[in-house]
Amino acid sequence: MSKPVIALDADGVLIDYGLAYAGAWHRAFGQRPALRDPTAYWPIDRWEVERLADDERLTKLRLAFDDEFWGAIPPIAGAIGACTALVGAGFDLVCVTALPEAYRAARQRNLQAHGFPIEVGHATDNVLTTASPKADTLNALAPVAFVDDFLPYFVGVNPSIHRALILREPTGSPNTGDLLVHVDSQHADLASFARWWLERGSAGRK
Repeated sequence: MSKPVIALDADGVLIDYGLAYAGAWHRAFGQRPALRDPTAYWPIDRWEVERLADDERLTKLRLAFDDEFWGAIPPIAGAIGACTALVGAGFDLVCVTALPEAYRAARQRNLQAHGFPIEVGHATDNVLTTASPKADTLNALAPVAFVDDFLPYFVGVNPSIHRALILREPTGSPNTGDLLVHVDSQHADLASFARWWLERGSAGRK
């Protein structure tokens, strides 16, 4: 009998893209930016960086988001322990990330290097769509729960899947408004979700 599956986003749930962004800026321009606002949701607001309008500089920054970058993002505090607890309770974990397929292997190496007990990863890219770019993959996988930190990614996800929103940094967060009808629970981070999920037990789950 197969184990129940929980699907997890990567950036903002398992690993700290916002922190790694400063490293990409440093690689591109030779200077690590100072911290502007630790409560900012978006990296461009979190760090003392400019909004690039110059095509040459913007291209240079984008080139820093390469295979090396996606393979070396640090874990979020408590996320590895949360995954270990979920696996210990009998769940299989899969990563469903809005990342180009070309970087899926780098993402998987990144997670395994940190010791995340996640052997399967799905890359859905970040395409413009009225529904979540993750919806088709999630609906086909039919996990018991899906955890993400970006509210629009819950649109189109089958309501039979428990949809758990990670709120994280509040300043400038997109995780407010009418789209909250698409989520079933809200949590500060993955560790908080894992504790809540396991404390509820199978009888109290959706």
